Amino acid sequence: MSLPASPTSVPPDLTNRTIAYFSMEIALSPKLPTYSGGLGMLAGDTLRSAADTGAPMVAVSLVHRRGYFRQHLDDTGQQTESDVPWSPETTLPSANQLIALTVQGRQLLLRAWRFDVVGVTGHIIPVFLLDTDVEGNDEWDRHLTDHLYGGDSYYRLCQETVLGLGGIALLHALGCKPEVYHMNEGHAALLTIALLEERLAGKPLREATEIDIDAVRQQCVFTTHTPVPAGHDQFGLDHMYQVLGHDRAAAIDCANCLHNGLMNMTYLALRFSRYVNGVAMQHGKVSQKMFPEYKVYSITNGVHASTWMSESFQELMDKEIANWRTDNRYFRSVYGIDPARITACHVKNKHRLFATIAKRSNHYFNPSVLTLGFARRVATYKRASLLLHDPARLVAIAEKIGGLQILFAGKAHPADNAGKGLIREVYAAAAKLNSAALKIYYIENYDWELGALLTQGVDVWVNTPRRPYEASGTSGMKAALNGVPSLSILDGWWIEGCAEDTTGWAIEDGETEAAEANSLYDKLEKRIAPLYANPNAWAKMQQHCIGINGTFFNTHRMLSQYFANAYYPPGPIVPAAISVTPHRRSTDTPEPEPALVTVR
Repeated sequence: MSLPASPTSVPPDLTNRTIAYFSMEIALSPKLPTYSGGLGMLAGDTLRSAADTGAPMVAVSLVHRRGYFRQHLDDTGQQTESDVPWSPETTLPSANQLIALTVQGRQLLLRAWRFDVVGVTGHIIPVFLLDTDVEGNDEWDRHLTDHLYGGDSYYRLCQETVLGLGGIALLHALGCKPEVYHMNEGHAALLTIALLEERLAGKPLREATEIDIDAVRQQCVFTTHTPVPAGHDQFGLDHMYQVLGHDRAAAIDCANCLHNGLMNMTYLALRFSRYVNGVAMQHGKVSQKMFPEYKVYSITNGVHASTWMSESFQELMDKEIANWRTDNRYFRSVYGIDPARITACHVKNKHRLFATIAKRSNHYFNPSVLTLGFARRVATYKRASLLLHDPARLVAIAEKIGGLQILFAGKAHPADNAGKGLIREVYAAAAKLNSAALKIYYIENYDWELGALLTQGVDVWVNTPRRPYEASGTSGMKAALNGVPSLSILDGWWIEGCAEDTTGWAIEDGETEAAEANSLYDKLEKRIAPLYANPNAWAKMQQHCIGINGTFFNTHRMLSQYFANAYYPPGPIVPAAISVTPHRRSTDTPEPEPALVTVR
């Protein structure tokens, strides 16, 4: 993959941008470490679809000068990390605005860099990356936008203050006054306070009325991605008052945005949004139970087709299916293509994947052998080791079907010792089980390019989350676009995407992990391997993956649903806030000189 077209020297007109999309991380290019995983990939794919379809959007994130991290694995699978530094000064044009925020009781200066997401027709979605590495700032403040998800909770709250308050100030200073502000997860929730401040025009926030709050709500849309209560950012009241100041902090309290005595970013977003949605049908239901006082809708995630389809498949689609790049519904026309041509594309992808692994690691794999892929952010609920639950049976299956290859990849958060332990478990299993019939390999430093190679080149995509903790999942959607079926727990998107023996297979729910592992092994031995041994039948399944799941699970469709249901619904929608229970606290080219905009 190559870096998208460089931004033009002249920014696009922002006065007609009616949707502002805020996300803590956005995957903009394989060359820029501005993302960590699924949330950032979804944000990037959303904006790529916006560019392809001519949507009037603009986006805001942070610059993350030192990236997320590069993963290093030793011979036992022990993970260590290093920074991935990059220089926006030598890569991107400046937004030519200087913003002054009052944060932590002192002035904090912000600037921004612009990345242009260029669509297939040339339409541009400008993305502004906020940066606190500005001369004049306190030394600690200059590193606030260095590390994605780094530091302690105080550092995180300061980052989220920069994203929310600073992002609004920047857009408005650039003459951009959107009609709708979309918060992609709760990290950006403080933008609602910035909008409230703007509405009050200098009056104390404590004077805000329900009419004022509702006026802000009418501008805001919120997407929640996390079905685990502990996964929602929350901060102590001492940090809230220290970072935001008394007026903003008291307003958050008075507006009933606290939860369990803490500043909870999800509850702040819920309180100030007219439309709230989960990222899959099931996740919407789970979120509704988590937040019963708010109405939660569902818009199932997707992926950007031309980003994740392999070159060989794109060439085939260009020859056979007109307009698929701007309208993914045309993937249904894949049924007019000989399935053997689809298989030929997959064979190229598989060879390309194995060649890359051999070059990186001197590990060699057989393209004719059934190959499973499992690549995820490594967290305990994703259960990377479920596939290895019964080693003896796995070996027996491999010997019976004429060989089996399993490729693992994924990063654990630097502070997640349990996740790191899972990687070591996979390494230990591989050391014991690798043989002529069974090969298991864990690939180091899972990233955008490796993710694409894996979803394009393996034969079956495996996903084993513990229900109901998979909000959506998108890696299996990428696999489907490349004719790769999934073997997965029925959670997240797979509840909607699984047509048994047609687009893949469901791992049946069990009361124990042993029962679920047994279902996985049964499907592998009795359904998957025999079908793989029948090339014609397998080719038809590959065709179904694209024709059925590729047609629906894409960000073109997803974005159209946001426009139709969230951004500009045809009529009144059920208010997000059904009822609100108070949560009271106890006590190189020279750039023009940027303008300075002060936000008190």
